[in-house]
Amino acid sequence: MLEQNNTAVTLYERIFTCVRQVPPGSVTTYGTVGALVGCPARVVGYALHHLRSVERPDVPWQRVINARGGISTYGSVQRELLEAEGVAFDPNGSVDLQRFGWPAS
Repeated sequence: MLEQNNTAVTLYERIFTCVRQVPPGSVTTYGTVGALVGCPARVVGYALHHLRSVERPDVPWQRVINARGGISTYGSVQRELLEAEGVAFDPNGSVDLQRFGWPAS
């Protein structure tokens, strides 16, 4: 059990390291982070959700959104943080991944 917990912690740290690379004014998706660190997008979501309970201000969780450009259930806070960085939302509340996506395609 301890080995499994250590593996999860190591994976979460890899996810957090990747998310720290997303520059202000840009966003990325759960799937992109997952592909870069070698795990499913859902695991990235679990890791970022865990941040709220461990208070990790060094990880810009707000920069990770879904593949359709949508934000999380904590949307009002996430939207405020992203707009403060210069990320724009369309009338439907989505982010244009072609314009703001990281890494640039």
